[in-house]
Amino acid sequence: VPYSYSSRPRALSARPRYRGPPGAAEPEKEPIRYVNLMYEPRVVRGNTYALQLIPVSTQPNALEIQRQREARKRALARKHAEEQMRQRTPEPVEGREHIHVQTELYLEEISDRIIEVDMECQTDAFLDRPPTPFFIPAKTGKDVATQIEEGELFDFDIEVKPIVEVLIGKTVEQALLEVMEEEELAQLWARQRAYTELRNAELAEVQRLEEQDRRYREEKERRHRQHMQMLQKQKETTEKIAARAFAQHYLADLIPSVFNNLRESGYFYDPIERDIETEFLPWLMREVEETLERKVLGRMMVDSLICMVVGKRLDAFSHEPLPGQTEAPAEEPRPADTAPQVAGETEAAEQPVEEKGETDQPVAEEQPSRRISSQVEETDEAGTEDLET
Repeated sequence: VPYSYSSRPRALSARPRYRGPPGAAEPEKEPIRYVNLMYEPRVVRGNTYALQLIPVSTQPNALEIQRQREARKRALARKHAEEQMRQRTPEPVEGREHIHVQTELYLEEISDRIIEVDMECQTDAFLDRPPTPFFIPAKTGKDVATQIEEGELFDFDIEVKPIVEVLIGKTVEQALLEVMEEEELAQLWARQRAYTELRNAELAEVQRLEEQDRRYREEKERRHRQHMQMLQKQKETTEKIAARAFAQHYLADLIPSVFNNLRESGYFYDPIERDIETEFLPWLMREVEETLERKVLGRMMVDSLICMVVGKRLDAFSHEPLPGQTEAPAEEPRPADTAPQVAGETEAAEQPVEEKGETDQPVAEEQPSRRISSQVEETDEAGTEDLET
């Protein structure tokens, strides 16, 4: 086998994204190990029949690789030491910065703007190319000539006869064919006309029969529809008659009962009676209530006045009368004003009255009670008169 690939899989080394500073030490570079066979230099390209095999002894040894790696490390260390020993420009003070200065023998003007120069050139007009001459090959060989006299090769009168015969024969034959074709076409047209007439007659008969069948069918459908409509009308008439009879039988007793129910419910009423029930009776009840309220109020006031007067009289008679007091003459009560009379009686009751004798006291006590009873009777009579009105 000329070659066997036996490299182990490995992870790719991480390459730095940016280059380091000039003084930084370069990382150690490992020997490139190709993983893809397309980039493996040991893979032979092309024909392998005349391949010269490389002996195994020529492959690098592990010790040799180690020595090369150490030599590369020493070279990198030497280069780094030289860079460290090289004199450099000191760092600028604060607030300043270094600029590039030309130290060459010949100074060069440095400008950010590129120098531009306009140049012009004019080319001559192109002339038309002359036409290419025809190619005439050069003559080769010798020219030879032959003389032919008139009538030696071709006689028109003799040679033209078969050609004319053929032309005339073909023309006559073509004419006969055309005549026969015209006669055949005429016969075909006659037969076609006869067939067309027969076909038209048959089509007319077919149309007549179809029209007759259509009329029969339409007449049949119309008669069927009329019969169905007649049956439908008879059915509807029968149903209407039955419904009318049922309605008459059902409504015979329904109308009186409905009117009776409506009359009992109050839908049919006498306007005078309804007016009395809705207008007069409520007004009468309100007036009676107001009259009774006034009557009850008057009685309550009279009762309160009687109680007050009786209490005051009782207090007045319970005290002993003084010797120098005389009884004041009693005033006659007026039937119109009850309240002033009661007030006068209370004032008279408050005044001390001398007792002439034991027989005068009952008479004095009976007079106010008679007056009050007469006033109550008058108020009762007035209330009854108002109620009657």
